[in-house]
Amino acid sequence: MSNTSNFREAFREARTHGIVGPNVIANALPYVGGGLVLTALGTYGGLGIIRTNPGLFFPTLIGAVILELILFFVAQNVASKGNKALALPLLGIYSLLSGYTLSGLVFVALRTQGVGIQGIAIAALSCGITFIAARKIGSNLSEADGMALTKTVSLGIVALLVVCLLQFVFALFGVYTPSWLEIGISGLGVFLFAGASVVDFYILPRTYRNDEYLPAALSMYLTYINLFVFILRLLIAINGRD
Repeated sequence: MSNTSNFREAFREARTHGIVGPNVIANALPYVGGGLVLTALGTYGGLGIIRTNPGLFFPTLIGAVILELILFFVAQNVASKGNKALALPLLGIYSLLSGYTLSGLVFVALRTQGVGIQGIAIAALSCGITFIAARKIGSNLSEADGMALTKTVSLGIVALLVVCLLQFVFALFGVYTPSWLEIGISGLGVFLFAGASVVDFYILPRTYRNDEYLPAALSMYLTYINLFVFILRLLIAINGRD
């Protein structure tokens, strides 16, 4: 959920600008697709570690999460400065690490009755359907509606991040979220990141020029990865409830 900073920055920029990059999303899409492929490879590698050497997975997961957070800010800064030669490999490594950190959730999904590989496929397909719908809606938003939606989604994602951090802290002490609350949190996450996908199509052309496709690609990548995560969490919570 690192794209909360993206939303705040984009919101500030777009308040005083019209469309400056009408083709930036089209230019960014190949890099979004490439990032998702690398994420799938990272997930496959993580699943291999879990199955063959599960004791090694947790310490490497912690290291991957820390490195991923650092790399996000470094890659975002490099991409925003237009250094594509350096930003592209950094974003590639970031995508692989994202996949590795996702492998634990995917492993749980594969072991959850009623989810499995079909649930993962449903989550991925849902992201694709959301993309198609968001493109039509976001591209046709008025200035007033677009800015209002951007601000609402940004605030909602910040609140969701706080809730997820609290979940993580409680889990460290053996206090786990009740299934009904997990369903509610995951459902809220799906709703917010579906909204974020609409926001991307409104705000990115107003924030980035056509040649600034890498930071735009990072924003879109984060939106769809997080949407996938919360759809999968929702499916696990629904099918794994007592």
